[in-house]
Parts: sequence; C-alpha cells; structure tokens
Amino acid sequence: MKKIKSFFKGVSKEAKMVRWPDGKTLVKYSCVTIVLLVFFGLFFTGLDGIFSLIPRLISWIGGLF
Repeated sequence: MKKIKSFFKGVSKEAKMVRWPDGKTLVKYSCVTIVLLVFFGLFFTGLDGIFSLIPRLISWIGGLF
C-alpha cells in the first residue's frame, strides 16, 4: 500500500511541474495538426488511387499487343 501511495504522490508532484500551453498556442497547434491530418489523408488516398490503377494499366498495355 505504501508503494501505491508513493506512486500517486510522485504523479501529483510531476503534474504540478507541467507547463500547460495557453489558449492561443493550443489553437495554433490544433490547427496545424488538423491541416496535416487532412493533407496526409488526401496524399495517401491519392497514392491508393494511383496504385489501384496500375493493374488496369498493365492489362490495357497487354491488350495492345
């Protein structure tokens, strides 16, 4: 029981030392995160679309000969 008490005392002490961002910084970082998520989502969707076209392109080229 003493170890558990000591653990939570340590957690409380560390939590008091955390420097939380102000509202302006929080909004800025949140916007950057959302923009990057949308960018990479579209990027990987585009790559998936390109890779799904490769088998069709290969069969189309094969049909030419």
